[in-house]
Amino acid sequence: MDIFGIPHQAFLGQLMLGLVNGSFYAMLSLGLAVIFGLLGIVNFAHGALYMIGAYVAWLGLEYLGINYWAALLLAPLVVGALGVVIERTLLKQLYKLDPLYGLLLTFGLALIAEGVFREQFGVSGQQYPVPELLQGATNLGFMVLPNYRAWVIGASLVVCLGTWFLIEKTPLGATLRAGTENPALVQAFGINVPVMVMLTYAAGAGLAALAGVLAAPVIQVTPLMGSNLIIVVFAVVVIGGMGSILGSILTGLMLGLVEGLTKVFYPEASSIVVFVIMAIVLVLRPAGLFGKEK
Repeated sequence: MDIFGIPHQAFLGQLMLGLVNGSFYAMLSLGLAVIFGLLGIVNFAHGALYMIGAYVAWLGLEYLGINYWAALLLAPLVVGALGVVIERTLLKQLYKLDPLYGLLLTFGLALIAEGVFREQFGVSGQQYPVPELLQGATNLGFMVLPNYRAWVIGASLVVCLGTWFLIEKTPLGATLRAGTENPALVQAFGINVPVMVMLTYAAGAGLAALAGVLAAPVIQVTPLMGSNLIIVVFAVVVIGGMGSILGSILTGLMLGLVEGLTKVFYPEASSIVVFVIMAIVLVLRPAGLFGKEK
């Protein structure tokens, strides 16, 4: 059976690949949206943190025998700790300045991280094996679904929706939002706002690292993996609305699907379709699809 003149296996396979890419877009844009929405920082180092998370998993397996499941916990903790160092030593100096300074600083950090890893490991990718439990595929009748790709989609949705619920629907999330809007008032209630800000940045970094571990078995682990993805992720955040957490999640998944479908019908445009959509959205709705107009 064909779909729009294309064999259904090829069509559904490309749709699944788009959904997997959309899951990564959603997780990375979620971390960016959390950091920008709560701290006002345009974190250009997010792609580098994603790459470092993948390398923590690969190095842990290669030299310490740390398996995939342990890496899912270890990498966010390691990269989150790195985020604490970055926030405490560098970013906290910039909160009262124009956001452009934060963007330039994090862009510089991304270049440094990429350069260090290129020096140590070169630009050729490292293979990270699919965990034994998730190897193989499941025949759904209308298509064969690789088990690991199904896991990536499910895990990403759980993490993204869980983070959205935590920030938007819980007392902790209300405290975080209040702390960024009126830190002096929140501090008066005995809440340590600087520590809260530090942990927020660390959590955003940890989300990037988690996405890196999930991506490691799908793509090769390479120093360029973050820089190759971060521009698209920034486009996702802009389309969804800067600082809109739910907007970033939904837009990431949607654009992954659109990109996958574009590869089926017009492959030549698949690398630019996200940016075409961004341009259209910015003309029609400058605040983004889910952003609030000022």
